[in-house]
Amino acid sequence: MYPLANPVKDYAWGSRTDIAALTGRPVPAPGPEAEMWLGAHPAGPSLLAGQDRSLAAAVAADPHGQLGEAVLARFGARLPYLMKLIAVARPLSLQVHPSAEQAEEGHARGVYGDPWPKPELVCALTPFSALAGFRPAEEAAGMVAGLGLPSLGEVVALLRRGAVLDALRVLLEEHRETEGIARAAAEVDGPDHALTVRLAELHPGDPACLAPLLLRRHELAPGEALFLGAGVPHCYLRGFGVEIMGASDNVMRAGLTPKPVDVPELLRVTDPAAAPLPVRARDGVYAVPAEEFRLRRLAGEGGHLLPGGAPRILLCTEGAAEAGPLRLTAGGSAFVPASRRDVEVTTTGVVFCAEPGTAP
Repeated sequence: MYPLANPVKDYAWGSRTDIAALTGRPVPAPGPEAEMWLGAHPAGPSLLAGQDRSLAAAVAADPHGQLGEAVLARFGARLPYLMKLIAVARPLSLQVHPSAEQAEEGHARGVYGDPWPKPELVCALTPFSALAGFRPAEEAAGMVAGLGLPSLGEVVALLRRGAVLDALRVLLEEHRETEGIARAAAEVDGPDHALTVRLAELHPGDPACLAPLLLRRHELAPGEALFLGAGVPHCYLRGFGVEIMGASDNVMRAGLTPKPVDVPELLRVTDPAAAPLPVRARDGVYAVPAEEFRLRRLAGEGGHLLPGGAPRILLCTEGAAEAGPLRLTAGGSAFVPASRRDVEVTTTGVVFCAEPGTAP
């Protein structure tokens, strides 16, 4: 077992308090801290504490010992998941992830950087807000029509016909004037219209500021989770949580970002019928339809047995825990290689365990 030192990403939407406080560093941090990555992703692999190498290098040097036969057979010589602490102080981009087939085909065309899907699950540590999945088309039409803007008439008409992707295309390709949208939304009472105003102020000229009127809002209490599969448009709004995903960079953005937007590819991978899946832990396990990962929450006093044979990452988010020979306190983490025999985790707080969906 290896204690981990994990990189922190300083994206502009991050919090200056959440990750720093959990890991015992001075608060506020000097700048925004958006994500702490735990895994072997080449863009930010964890380091094996006390060793001059990364987890990615350890996996490359001994894939069989680190990953185990089942992971090697299914995913090749790579850790198939990436675990994160995610600290959202301002909204992220509106985005969609491709399916496995779309990613493979798009990678062959040079559109995606890798051929893998990116399903993801976010589990709230604090109250966590997100937009995810389309509203019913007629409901969305009513929300947009309520702005009273003739310029959005075609979008409303398409939504009323159930042509959600056509409405999204018209919105993203033909609308760049958002001052009128913000003024009209400010005249309507309600949290979704207020959020539209805020997004228009943060991203002038970006028609994706209408996302709160098109998508469902989800409010997670601590311990609750939301699974996002392929084709589901989503935007995290605010909160602090543990996230786990397929170890892929594949994302198509619809807006609310300075990064490029590829509307044709976005529409190709967006599924208006795809819905997010609210998930509650059952016996500590967040069961989701993804082979790449499984998330466990080990909480309360007592022991938890983790069978050997699978690569796991442990992250303590509250209190303390004993995991084999290691002691973890809040913010501490460790990698358990597949070659390790069964591990007993004894906790007086909360430990999250990331593992492949194929793990025993």
